[in-house]
Amino acid sequence: MLGGYPQVSRIDLQGSKTFIAKVRRLSRGSTGPAQKPPTTNGKASVTPAGKASKKMRLAADCGAGIGRITSGLLLNVVETVDIVEPVVKFTDVLSVLQPSPDQGRVGEIFIVGLESWTPPVDKKYDLIWVQWCLGHLTDKQAVEFLRTAGSALTGYDGEDECPGWIMVKENLSTDEQGEDVFDDIDSSVTRSDHKFRRLFEDAGLKIVKMEVQSGFPKSLYPVKMYALRPK
Repeated sequence: MLGGYPQVSRIDLQGSKTFIAKVRRLSRGSTGPAQKPPTTNGKASVTPAGKASKKMRLAADCGAGIGRITSGLLLNVVETVDIVEPVVKFTDVLSVLQPSPDQGRVGEIFIVGLESWTPPVDKKYDLIWVQWCLGHLTDKQAVEFLRTAGSALTGYDGEDECPGWIMVKENLSTDEQGEDVFDDIDSSVTRSDHKFRRLFEDAGLKIVKMEVQSGFPKSLYPVKMYALRPK
């Protein structure tokens, strides 16, 4: 996934953490200038807007692998992280993961591919994280997965809470004609930004924020982050 550059993992995780923080600020719904929070006896009091800085309740790490993103990112910002991963030897590692006391915990583990994941009807996710795995799905499978993920977010069935997010982080094709790039070795596809936008549209999702990951070696594909919500 890191193209033989494991040293970029720290850059990747920091970029993702910063992107999550930026996206969550959008949930505050404020378009005016930033205001100081009210104080009580000189101490900042908790306000509804301040909730955006607290941990989210439930996330899903889709295509989690051995848990690099779960342990290095999501457990720091979410109370419970469910896992979607088809490879048992990877989920075995995650099942015994012992987060530090100030981190969240690993919740339910779904040993299944993204194209076959059916979120439990009694669960709604504040965040569904999808990184470096859509390339192993066909366009049709990707659209169906994204549509399913959108239906599993908080705040879209009459709930009185902040709507959840799907965050997709994937390589972008550098083909001069803007075409997808197919890899016969691992049977994957690196899609163009245009293709991703079309897939999101077909899945009934809108892009609320997007950003290119900075700091990666030029020899790697550019990586883009998309924050998505149902239309």
